[in-house]
Amino acid sequence: MGTFLYTIFISLYVAGIKLFSCWNAKADLWIKGRKTYPAVTFSKELDTKTIWMHCASLGEFEQGRPVIEHLKKLYPAVKIVLTFFSPSGYEVQKNYTGADAVFYLPIDSKANADKMISAINPSLVLWVKYEYWFYYLQAFKQQNIPVLLVSGIFRNSQPFFKWYGASWKRMLPFFTHFFVQDKASEILLAGIGIDENITVSGDTRFDRVIEIAEQFEHIPLIQEFCGDSKIIVAGSTWEDDEAELIHYVKANPAIKFIIAPHEIEAENLKDVKKEFVGSVFYSELLTTTQSTANVLIIDNVGMLSRLYCYADITYVGGGFGDDGVHNVLEAAVYGKPVLYGPEFEKFVEAIELTKCGGGISINSALDLEEVLSRLWDDETLLQITGEAAKNYVHNNAGASKKITAFIQEKRLLIS
Repeated sequence: MGTFLYTIFISLYVAGIKLFSCWNAKADLWIKGRKTYPAVTFSKELDTKTIWMHCASLGEFEQGRPVIEHLKKLYPAVKIVLTFFSPSGYEVQKNYTGADAVFYLPIDSKANADKMISAINPSLVLWVKYEYWFYYLQAFKQQNIPVLLVSGIFRNSQPFFKWYGASWKRMLPFFTHFFVQDKASEILLAGIGIDENITVSGDTRFDRVIEIAEQFEHIPLIQEFCGDSKIIVAGSTWEDDEAELIHYVKANPAIKFIIAPHEIEAENLKDVKKEFVGSVFYSELLTTTQSTANVLIIDNVGMLSRLYCYADITYVGGGFGDDGVHNVLEAAVYGKPVLYGPEFEKFVEAIELTKCGGGISINSALDLEEVLSRLWDDETLLQITGEAAKNYVHNNAGASKKITAFIQEKRLLIS
């Protein structure tokens, strides 16, 4: 696909989202968010450095966050610009105080790329995990702006490694350096001639979840809800995950459940509450003095990473859907067993967590009940499984330091 076809593709993509926005709230935010941008113009003085970090969505932001926050400590005067592709990231982090500006990435085009680079004047660009926008990456290369791929992951299924992937391969030389999560990614890139500017650094998410756990602060209402009960926290759940939990919840009223759905639109929350009869929303705890419910549904964003700390056993959703399981590290870092559905083969951390004994994949509601019964009945097994999960996270920390050390060594933020 040449640049002409690429431009046509981008135009059709935008047209499709505009059409979809007529009935989809996220698509509507995607369109409206790109109509206006903050007035961003940074100094062109040589002693003023700006880092531009781009993330597809919230998960990628959490991967890039420990890097920019570490760099901010090393270089206090540096400016930070943060862009998102998806509303799921922007809407949650638009007020992130660690950045000097936060906004949507304008649609990929030569004009937009030139305009944004001129306004931001970045000294360094961090592209987190994936998203390959030709005109932006080409412009960075043409203007000699270093671009680092942070926590990159490559698989055989990606177009870079297919017979039709020539135009995708064209974008890879635009990167100054690749920091990839695993050896398999390094081998794949070497197979297509990218073999001199790669570091297997690991995944920066390990560093991020450790930071969150170390900075943990109790949530009084959650603490009160839990009391002395056994607790299961189910995070980032979809309808398929909730269907696996329903019978167990009904059959075990003495256990308390905290369920944080992945989608918190009003209609979905209403459906979840209907599934779990007698459940209560977190927002309702704010206005009531006492609740006898054994199921608490989280109807906000941003709390999940702390909720796992309250669990005896955790469940991470997404593993019964085509996209696969969500972030298992947020749960594992607290030293709690992590359960998830069967679709996790695309996620290295879930595969390795299973291998080390800290994570357990379940295939059905019956399977879930059997695993939970086994863990509840054997306190030693419960403890060993939790410790294996925590050790796995801590044994894989350090990716952020490798990246920041490279930036220091190459003097990318020093005139």
